[in-house]
Amino acid sequence: MDAAEFRKRGKEMVDYVADYLEKIEKRQVFPDVEPGYLRPLIADCAPQDPESFEDVFKDIEKIIMPGVTHWHSPYFFAYFPAASSFPALLADMLCGGIGCVGFSWAASPACTELETVMLDWLGKMINLPEEFLAGKDGQGGGVIQGSASEATLIALLAARTKTIRQVQSERPELTEAEIMGRLVAYASDQAHSSVERAALIGAVKIKNVPSDDTFTIGGSALKKVLDEDKAAGLIPFFFCATLGTTSCCSFDKLLELGPICNKENIWMHIDAAYAGSAFICPEFRHLLNGVEVNEFFPFLIYGFFLFCLYNPQHLWRVKKRSDLIGAFKLEPLYLQHHHQESGLVTDYRHWQIPLGRRFRSLKLWFVLRMYGVKGLQDHIRKHIRLSHQFEQFVLQDERFEICAEVVLGLVCFRLKGSNELNEALLKSINDAKKIHLVPCHLREKFVLRFAICSRTVEFTHIKFAWQHISQLATDLLKTWEQNHHQQ
Repeated sequence: MDAAEFRKRGKEMVDYVADYLEKIEKRQVFPDVEPGYLRPLIADCAPQDPESFEDVFKDIEKIIMPGVTHWHSPYFFAYFPAASSFPALLADMLCGGIGCVGFSWAASPACTELETVMLDWLGKMINLPEEFLAGKDGQGGGVIQGSASEATLIALLAARTKTIRQVQSERPELTEAEIMGRLVAYASDQAHSSVERAALIGAVKIKNVPSDDTFTIGGSALKKVLDEDKAAGLIPFFFCATLGTTSCCSFDKLLELGPICNKENIWMHIDAAYAGSAFICPEFRHLLNGVEVNEFFPFLIYGFFLFCLYNPQHLWRVKKRSDLIGAFKLEPLYLQHHHQESGLVTDYRHWQIPLGRRFRSLKLWFVLRMYGVKGLQDHIRKHIRLSHQFEQFVLQDERFEICAEVVLGLVCFRLKGSNELNEALLKSINDAKKIHLVPCHLREKFVLRFAICSRTVEFTHIKFAWQHISQLATDLLKTWEQNHHQQ
């Protein structure tokens, strides 16, 4: 394919993607395929001779689309928003076209510097304290990670390295292995599974701190666990607080947790992967109160509402970047450059697991400029308004119950009754494939999650979803009662 054909085919692909997104509402949100569906549809081996673009293009609808779960459908209410927008798609094209590998400032100055500035823009949008910003000569700063899981792992590994060095300086008779054996990380019993996975990869113990009746952690619960472990000779070193848990969007109490982490010299990581972008709305900024209290390197992950497709959803900030860089810094000669000691230069390879990185900040640059803060705030407020409208539908039906406070765009609900009944309801919803939901467990209850996800979702889709759920519940309860009487 030469440049002339690329121009032609690129325009065709843009039209295809635009048509796909414009008409996605007409596609079945969840696919009708079984595991292994794809292999019989394609050749056993790669072709020896080139195939035409037309041959590849026609197979998109034949082979790929039948197996796609349409995350951007207005009938997709599972997980959390996937954050799509046309400006981000355009930026993704430019990112792929430039094709730089921005592991250092010298590898692509614009790739590095735009990311630094964009993260400062976002920090200012959510009114972060000045020390979290890179500025011209600040000690803080931010980075775009490949995923929230990577960000949590990096935070835990950096905390582990810092603690080991500190303990070794105080107690040189202890080996690194002995210290590792005593380290303990902590997170809420509502924290995302990626926190436990980070501890697994980092080869350290992790303990769940029990949450309260509102599924949040306060200071007393954390202090109790820390006191018990210190008395047993263990070394608490890392705590992950969550702002907007995956199961029910609950918020840990930073104002209570931060001072405890300060006193105990614990690195507190703040996971706000879903909720964090809502903090750009002044009415939700109070949910972040307490971030300024923590002295020990709090991180913040955020971005699901920011229209940036996958990568720039996962952004995180550090108050003192030297402690992060010090944990992972290696300087082989082939990666060194004569500007690296400048205070104006950031080499992001020291902030992440991979060496290379794409020009991810282009998406943020396009989106923030083309939507503006007001446009993003309007989008977030719309999602939250729609979630409360769905909540009202649930509350008006005495057969159902709301299982957690509706704060942002997530509603946790269930039929009043057994877990088996609610499992059957979810199965009937997803088998019908008109909308898509996923469940969670809140204590012993099996709960259905209804997340406002699509950029294009409107009240009509919410109303349809509720009517559909309500009718399926009616049919299910009728069958359930008949079976009960027969028994």
